[in-house]
Amino acid sequence: MKNPIRETGRVTLKLMAHVTAILALLYSTISWSVMGPLRGKAARRQSIFEQMVFAGVQSIVIVFFISLFTGIVIAMQSAYQLKQLGALIYVAPMVSISMARELGPVFTALVVTGRVGSAITAELGTMKVSEQIEALETIALDPVRFLVVPRFWALMIMLPCLTVMADLVGILGGLIVGVFNLELNAYRYISFSFDLLTWKDVWTGLLKASAFAGVISLISCYVGLDTRGGAEGVGRATTLSVVISFILIVLVDCVLTGLFYFSNV
Repeated sequence: MKNPIRETGRVTLKLMAHVTAILALLYSTISWSVMGPLRGKAARRQSIFEQMVFAGVQSIVIVFFISLFTGIVIAMQSAYQLKQLGALIYVAPMVSISMARELGPVFTALVVTGRVGSAITAELGTMKVSEQIEALETIALDPVRFLVVPRFWALMIMLPCLTVMADLVGILGGLIVGVFNLELNAYRYISFSFDLLTWKDVWTGLLKASAFAGVISLISCYVGLDTRGGAEGVGRATTLSVVISFILIVLVDCVLTGLFYFSNV
């Protein structure tokens, strides 16, 4: 029978080692971004642009439909309760504030994790098990500079942009329900949506999106670069990356929500 104290200590030390390695990856990513050599910056910008297209532009359709249906569901569920109070018009700010504060950034981050984060881990994991990472190191090319930095900044740029789109599309979904099902005036619905929506709701949602982008990119790249065990290992790493990212997204969202809305920040 295993000693529980020893197993707890072993797991704790292993977790601390992984956290330290992820923080070191973050430091290396920022260092290469700020203090990298001048030579090759055009190629780096091109690589970042390509990753932006993959992570952002190609995710527009799925984010659009998920946000649209989310706005529709929020409007229908809130209308059921507000109708009993004679306050149907408050469906509008409920949808807009919910999307801006929470559902827009969180749902977008989860979608990007499933689509982009898993692809990053699979791609880097395949390169790792096929020894392409070692080949880069052999010719004195840092894998962080050429593989992690473009993906990191692409997500940092595109996830807030996708979040803004998700917020607007969610409001559109609520508008569809408000106008065609609840028979509310479209102009009044839109006015109410934005009158009660504050700048704090918007910028905290965008800040959350930036934090989620950092989580997704770092976890996906770290797990991908740490892949072992051939094709089977790539599958395990991809699943692990998505699961960890999901958990950390919800955890970071909880921490930031507490920070912004319960400490008057």
